[in-house]
Amino acid sequence: MIQTGKMAWDAVCANKMRTFLTMLGIIIGVAALIILVSIADGAGDSVSSQISQMGSNYLSARILDNKENPLKLEEFLGLFTQDEFAEAAPVGRASVTGKSGYTSSSLNVYGTSGGYFAIMGMEVYAGRVLKNTDLQNRSYVIVLSYDTAVEFFGRADVTGESLSLDGKPFQVVGVLSEESVSPSSAMTVKSSDDSSETVVLEGYIPYATLGQLADNVLEVSQFYVSSADESSMEPAELKLEEILLERFADDEDAFSIQNQSDVMEAMEQAGNTMSMMLGGIAAISLLVGGIGIMNIMLVSVTERTREIGIRKAIGAGKGSIMLQFLMEAVIVSLSGCLAGIVVSKISLLVLGKIMGSAFSVSMNGRVALLSVAFSGLIGILFGLYPANKAANKKPIDALRYSG
Repeated sequence: MIQTGKMAWDAVCANKMRTFLTMLGIIIGVAALIILVSIADGAGDSVSSQISQMGSNYLSARILDNKENPLKLEEFLGLFTQDEFAEAAPVGRASVTGKSGYTSSSLNVYGTSGGYFAIMGMEVYAGRVLKNTDLQNRSYVIVLSYDTAVEFFGRADVTGESLSLDGKPFQVVGVLSEESVSPSSAMTVKSSDDSSETVVLEGYIPYATLGQLADNVLEVSQFYVSSADESSMEPAELKLEEILLERFADDEDAFSIQNQSDVMEAMEQAGNTMSMMLGGIAAISLLVGGIGIMNIMLVSVTERTREIGIRKAIGAGKGSIMLQFLMEAVIVSLSGCLAGIVVSKISLLVLGKIMGSAFSVSMNGRVALLSVAFSGLIGILFGLYPANKAANKKPIDALRYSG
C-alpha cells in the first residue's frame, strides 16, 4: 500500500503543470462553496442579531380597520390588564425638527408609554423612562437615545436639559444606553467606515403628547404587548386575538398580529435555505472539476499503456494497478480541496477587512470538512473508470502499444 502510494505521488508530480490545471476546477469549486456559504451565514447572523436586539418576547399588533370606532388611548390602557400580558404599549411616530443651541436636525419622535422600554429590553444610561403620570398629564418630557443626546448636546448625560421639538420645549428626563435599539434603528445597515456611519436620531415622548405634535396621531393604530410567560408567546397571542376580535366585531381582517419569535424563526429558515442553495450551486463546480480529473486520468492511462504492460508482465495484479490510478485521482482531488480551503480562508480574511463592522464573515468549519469528504468522494467516483480501464488492459496488447 505504501509503495503504491509513493508511485501514485510520483506520477502526479511528474507533470506539475497538467496536475495544477486539473486541480484548478476543484480549487475553484471548494473556494466558491466555502466563501458563498460563509457569506450567507454571516449575512444571516447579522440580520438575526439585529432582530434579536429588539427582543423576541413580544407581539406587534396593527389595526387595519377601526370600524368607525377608533381605539382611544384611555380605552387601550385598560384593555390589556389580563394575566397573560406583562406589558402593553401604544406606538405612534412623527418626524420633527429638534433644536438645542446652535444644533438643529430632524429626528424621529415616538409616542409611547413606559411599558415600551420594558418590552423592547431598553436600558437607561441616565435619568428615567416615561411614567404613567407623563401620559395622564400630557407632559412635555422626552427620553433620548444615546446617539441623539450626543448629537444635540455633545455628551450623553443630559438629564434636565431642554430640547425644542418643532418649537415646543421638551425636558430631557432620560437617556437610553448605547446598546438599546428601536425596531427602526436595529434594521439600519451600518457602514464599514465608522466615520460615515449613519446616526439614527430618536426620542420618546408620552403618546398623548405626540398628538399635539402630529395631527395624524389621534388614535391607537399600532401597539406592542409582551407575554407574562417568557418561555411561550402562545397564551398571550391567543388572548390578544380574542380581545381584538371582541373589540372589532369578530372581523379578523380588521387587525394583524405579528409574533416576533416567528419572525426570527422565519429569518433563520430563510438563511438556511439560502446557504443550501448557494452551496448547491457551488457544488456543481466540484462536479465539473471531477469530470476534469476523469478526463486527465484517461489521458494518463493511454500515455502509460506500456508502463502498465511492463508492470503486469513482472507480476503486478489487477488490484494493484487499479489502486495506483485510483490513488492518483484521489491525491489530485484532495490536493485541490486543500488548496481551495487555503484560498477561501485568505479570501474571507480580505472580505472581512473590506466589510468591517457591516457583518462578520468567517470560515464555516462544517462546510470545510464537508468539502474534504466531497472532494475525496469525487476523486474516487471519477477515478474509478480510468483506474478500471488501466487494470483491465491485457499485458500483450499493452506491451505492443507504440503510442
